[in-house]
Amino acid sequence: MLNHFIDLKFLKALFFVSVIVSNAAAAEKGVFRAGAAKVDITPALGVSLDGPISKNGVVSGVNDPLHARALVLDDGQIRLAIVVCDTCMISRDVVDAAKRQIVNNSGIAIERILIAGTHTHATPRLTHVGTAPLDDEYHSLVSNRIAEAVQTAEGNLAPASIGGGSFNRPDLIACRRFLCEPGSVEPNPFGETGERIKSVAGKSTAVIEPAGPVDPQFSVLSVRHTDGHPLAILGNFSVHYCGGYRRGIVSADYFGQYAQALETELDKESDHPPFIGIMSNGTSGNTGAIRSGGKKYKPYEWLTLAGRMLAQDTIAMLNKIDHRTDVDLEMQQRDLSLSVRRPDQARVDWAKDLLSNLDQPQPHRWSKVYAQEAIHLSKYPPTMPMMLQAIRIGDIGIAAAPCEVFAETGLKIKEQSPLKQTFTIELANGYGGYLPPAEQHALGGYETWPARSSFLEVEAEAKIRQGLLELLTHVAQDAKP
Repeated sequence: MLNHFIDLKFLKALFFVSVIVSNAAAAEKGVFRAGAAKVDITPALGVSLDGPISKNGVVSGVNDPLHARALVLDDGQIRLAIVVCDTCMISRDVVDAAKRQIVNNSGIAIERILIAGTHTHATPRLTHVGTAPLDDEYHSLVSNRIAEAVQTAEGNLAPASIGGGSFNRPDLIACRRFLCEPGSVEPNPFGETGERIKSVAGKSTAVIEPAGPVDPQFSVLSVRHTDGHPLAILGNFSVHYCGGYRRGIVSADYFGQYAQALETELDKESDHPPFIGIMSNGTSGNTGAIRSGGKKYKPYEWLTLAGRMLAQDTIAMLNKIDHRTDVDLEMQQRDLSLSVRRPDQARVDWAKDLLSNLDQPQPHRWSKVYAQEAIHLSKYPPTMPMMLQAIRIGDIGIAAAPCEVFAETGLKIKEQSPLKQTFTIELANGYGGYLPPAEQHALGGYETWPARSSFLEVEAEAKIRQGLLELLTHVAQDAKP
């Protein structure tokens, strides 16, 4: 029995050595490899879901679990990780804590890690909105779990093929900002008049048309094992979220349902690690919820159907994708320092006066909220760094920004990118608030009102867009002919 036990230990050790040797050999030969994994990040009961506007309270139940889903790619020279988390947004410190753990526990450099949130509104906002001990514990848990997902995905690295494609679903998407006749829009929360936009919290008697375009393209990055078995799929769509929740109940929204539907359909029995479905948010800063065609649904019903529908659309076009093994990688990043629109003394005085006498008439139903936001924003530093990234996977480009990016920005990036297929992942590597182009700032509306949700300088969009295009150009220069 003892000899049998020793033999088992020896064989187990020999197996792990052989895995290490084969992985090293694959890396030396430049074999393209991929690995994927997911870990649960569902919060405990009592963790804060509060936002100053959405006011969702604390977690009182779970409709469907939340996950951090990781995809690790390796071309023998460069190894990178893309992680998408079922959360509304993630602050830079939570992301950086996860990245430090990843670097300590893996072979991935810190400048080759992308971590993003999906923007489901039925999860905690990992930006320290909640400050109770449970909230701080959850921030740490998510950082730890992100690192765990990457480490597991890295352990699953195997020879693979990869390719990209897309399809359009214009029926599911609409701009939520509407251009209105001059003088028809109510005063904003600060009592200012003259805005031209009816948006989330605005009213108007004379709407003209949508104030901007939308991007109806659903982008797909498909990864397969060399025997053709699905390994992972990363979808990307520029819709804000779906919604249809109950207060206090956690949900990954249609992002999670899309991933789960893919896993149900494609994770057939095999010797490979589980297939992983992933969905990221594109450029949805000016879009509304997924359109249901006017039909009414029970809570969670439409988000489930929408996720499954997009998963089926994805599966239907997979065989049209050219999956290749001769793919090389490149990734670059930079921190861009941008000014913060901090309130002047007059705005701070207005906020203090309003908050000290809430019985006085207020210009807007959200004036109290924006008075509180003015106080918060007055404590921000004059400038803040925004992390920008670009990834090249063969002839596919991915741009990443920490903001809620408008569709016109994403469309310009796609049009001007030097790569064959490009899409943008927003809410990546921190939270930079809404990113309206300067002309949209001039029109006003919810997405432009100064707050923790919209704090960057008016010219931030042009600077971020230019920065991303420069990074895409740099990563494209090293592409194989």
